[in-house]
Amino acid sequence: MSDLLEYPIPSDRAIEPPPEWAELRQQCPVARVRLASGGEATLLTRYDDVRAMLTDGRFGRVIPAGGTGVGSQDDGGTFSNDPTGVMADEEQHQAWRRLVNATFTAKRVQAMAPGITAKAEQLVDDMLATGTSADLVPSVAFPLPVWAICELLGVPEDERERFPYWSDTALSTTRYTQEEISAARQEFGAYMAGLVEAKRTDPGEDLISELIALVDQNDPRLTAQTVNGTSMALLVAGHETTASHIAKMMALFLGDRARWEQLVADPSLVRTAVEESLRFDPNAGFGMVRWVDEDVEVAGETVPAGTTVVCSLAAANRDEGAFEGADEMDLGRRPNPHLSFGAGSYSCLGQSLARTELQIVLATLVRKVPTLELAVPLESVPRKEGLLVAGFDELPVKWGE
Repeated sequence: MSDLLEYPIPSDRAIEPPPEWAELRQQCPVARVRLASGGEATLLTRYDDVRAMLTDGRFGRVIPAGGTGVGSQDDGGTFSNDPTGVMADEEQHQAWRRLVNATFTAKRVQAMAPGITAKAEQLVDDMLATGTSADLVPSVAFPLPVWAICELLGVPEDERERFPYWSDTALSTTRYTQEEISAARQEFGAYMAGLVEAKRTDPGEDLISELIALVDQNDPRLTAQTVNGTSMALLVAGHETTASHIAKMMALFLGDRARWEQLVADPSLVRTAVEESLRFDPNAGFGMVRWVDEDVEVAGETVPAGTTVVCSLAAANRDEGAFEGADEMDLGRRPNPHLSFGAGSYSCLGQSLARTELQIVLATLVRKVPTLELAVPLESVPRKEGLLVAGFDELPVKWGE
């Protein structure tokens, strides 16, 4: 493991981790890697190290100009996973999180659950009405999270068709050109500015209207531009990752028939099965980044100040030191302290909504389509390429009487 690895580590297996993960955890838990931007970073793959880094309050996710990070196509290697402009500095980012936490509450998500259930049932019924086979991605996996996040934010139904393209360009590493990315960001920003202004004039009961009220009344640091950026960030993160995971989750369960049959026989496993699919996912995306601005010891090694640290959540979730039988799916695993939503003060703001959607869609498919199976070998299903969020572009399925 002495050579500088390319990161993300490529894998030709859709739902199996690259063998380098185990080698890194055992032999080189603090590894130097080369990023797609051409810069270098330090990669952590052990559970304890990743969790410790994520919960260490000294280190944030905002990397200053000149720091090396994942690199988008337009930043010359400087870290930029914030196409929406809500993380100008650490203080502003923390203020932003407090703002969103005040509006994106568990109570709000719970109130959405009946609507999400009704939408999931409608989508599955529509899919079944087409015959005995379909592509699960456009039929169910993608439209459900789009509907949920747009309902949450108050986006009019007839204005949602552009979001998939805007979202993909925001998460692009190599799929789109810089010209396409810049044009899409301008279009997305202009649309959102117009929507925010409309809601300022005529507020509703949606999250954007509540964000506007909080910003206008309470925190001068969080401007109207912040509301625009927040809304953009929630739209991108709120549907892309969940849509991708629905497809991956179903591939994991249908790719091994015994797993699906276990769920059909015992639907009470849905909640723990969702958590295990999150832990087991080998294509969970880039990972979480931290900027180390002082020397820190990790796994007996000194990581010097000025280092970009990439925490591989997916690799940490397969750590035998943290999970017994880590490379086996246990649909009833308890406890399951996986790191798929991060940890500490930067854990995913939308995890409650994501969990609700995943549990509802899985329960609906188990109940309504117990004979569901893959229509093609899993190895032949095309995967998403060139985006920070991994997954499948399609998932052909079929079912019987």
